[in-house]
Amino acid sequence: MWQFLLLLGTSLLVTGGRCQCLSEYTEMFVEAGSQAVLPCVCRPPSPSAAIVLWSQDLHGTVWRKGKNGLEHWGIGAAQRVRCPHSEVGAGDYSLYIKEVREKDGGKYTCTVQDGKEIISKRILLRVIKVSISPPAPVEGNKMTITCSVTPWPQEATVSWKHNEKPVYPESADYVLSKTQAGVLESKASASMMGNWSCVMHKRRKQGKATTALTVRGIVNPSSASAKVYAEVGSAVTLPCVFSTGLTPSDPAWERLDTSGSALPLPPSFNLSSLPSIPPWDRSVGVGEVGQGDGGRYRCSGTVEGHRVTREMQLVTAQVLSNSPSTQKAPVTLTCHLSDASEVIEYEWVRVTYDLNGTQSESSVQKGRVLGINRVTDRNSGEWACRFHGKQGALGSVTYHVHLMSGLMGDNETGSSSNVAVVAGLGFFLLVLLLVLVQMYRNYRRRKLILQYPALETIVHTIANEREDRERNRVKEDEISKYRRLCNMTFENI
Repeated sequence: MWQFLLLLGTSLLVTGGRCQCLSEYTEMFVEAGSQAVLPCVCRPPSPSAAIVLWSQDLHGTVWRKGKNGLEHWGIGAAQRVRCPHSEVGAGDYSLYIKEVREKDGGKYTCTVQDGKEIISKRILLRVIKVSISPPAPVEGNKMTITCSVTPWPQEATVSWKHNEKPVYPESADYVLSKTQAGVLESKASASMMGNWSCVMHKRRKQGKATTALTVRGIVNPSSASAKVYAEVGSAVTLPCVFSTGLTPSDPAWERLDTSGSALPLPPSFNLSSLPSIPPWDRSVGVGEVGQGDGGRYRCSGTVEGHRVTREMQLVTAQVLSNSPSTQKAPVTLTCHLSDASEVIEYEWVRVTYDLNGTQSESSVQKGRVLGINRVTDRNSGEWACRFHGKQGALGSVTYHVHLMSGLMGDNETGSSSNVAVVAGLGFFLLVLLLVLVQMYRNYRRRKLILQYPALETIVHTIANEREDRERNRVKEDEISKYRRLCNMTFENI
C-alpha cells in the first residue's frame, strides 16, 4: 500500500503528461459467478514498457506487469484474473476476474507508471448475490430469499422480480424482513417456482442477480387452478406427481363439494388402476368418465411431516344432439362442457377416412352449435368439436352422425322401393331357374333317345301322326260347326 501512496504523491507533482485516465473513480455491480471487467483505459496509450499494477485494498497486489513484460500474480482473486496483452498496447489495462465471488468485492486500484509519470484509477466492485434458504424448500414450509451485496451500499434500495415480473412485498404472499435488509420471507408454494431476481439501485447505478427456486412437493399439476378436460365415456388420468425422489406417505384422493367438504370418489375412479411406479407418482385413473363426474378433486400426501395438497377440476365434455322425426328435418349438434369458463372459441371439424385408413380433417365452422339442414352422405360420419382457451387448445369431443340414425319415419318410401327391387330380382331368378330346369330335362331326354336311333324315328313318326290327327280333328270340328250353322239358318228361313 505504501508503494501506491508513494506513486500517487509523485504523480501529484507532475504537471502535463501524455496519458490521462478516463475518469478517476468508478463504482460497479457484478453478479456473483459471472465475469467482472474492471476498467482502466488511458488515452493516448502509454508505451508497452510501462509498469502496470493492480491492487486491492487490504489484500495487496493482485496483478503486476514490469517493464520487461514479466507478469506477477498476487493473492486473493489473483488466480482468476488476467489482463489481455492485445489490449495493453492500445492503452487498455482493464482487469478481468472470472467467476466472481463475494470476497472479491471491495476497492481496487489500477496504477500505470511511464517513466516519471504515474496515473491511477480507483474502482469499487460490489458483488451482488441471491440465495435461498433452505435451498429446496417443501411446499408450505417457511423460506427466505436473501439479496446480499459485498460491500453493502449505503442509501440503496432493493426491488424484486419473479420470472421478470415485479414483486410487491407486504402482500399476502411475501413479507420483507424487519431485521435484515434485502431479505424476503414467505411460505414455499408451487407458484413461487422459477427465477428470482434482486435489483439493487443506488443513484444511477444498478445491479442485478438471479437464482432459480425449486419447491419440492406436487409438481403436476403445478397450481390449484388446473383443469383436466375429458370426453364423457372416455378414460382419463388425474395427475398427482410429486417431486422426483420425494415419496409421500399417506397419499389420498378426495372429491370436493361446493363448500370444500370431502365426498367419496365416484365408482369409475380406481386408485389401484395406475401402479405408482415411480413411488412419487400418485395419479389416479378413471376408466370411463360419467356425466356426473365433473367437479373438483384433491390429492394429498405427507412430506417431511407436512401435508401437501393440490386441487384440480375435472371438466366433462360431450355433444348433445336433437332427434329429428324425418330425414329432411335439420340436425343440431351442441358442444356441452360442465365448465366452459375458460373456453373462448369452439371449432367444428369433420373427420373423414380414405380406403387406406388415412385420416383427414376439414374445419367447417366456428361456434358452440352446429346445424345440419339435412343428413346426407356428404355430412354424415364423424364430427369433432374442439374448444380453445387463451393458451391454446383445451380438448375435443367427437360425435358420429349416422345417415339412418333416428330417421325411420321418412325412410318408408325408400324401404318400399328396396322391397320392390328385391321382389323383382327374386321373381327373375325363379323364372331363370325354371328355364334352366326345362333345358336340363330336354337335354336328358335327347341323350336317352340318341342311344336308340330307330326308336327316335318311331317316336318322331308317332309324334307327327299325333299332330296330323289333332289337325284333322280340329278341321272336322270346324266343318261340323259350319254344317250345323247352315242347317239352323235354312230352318229359320
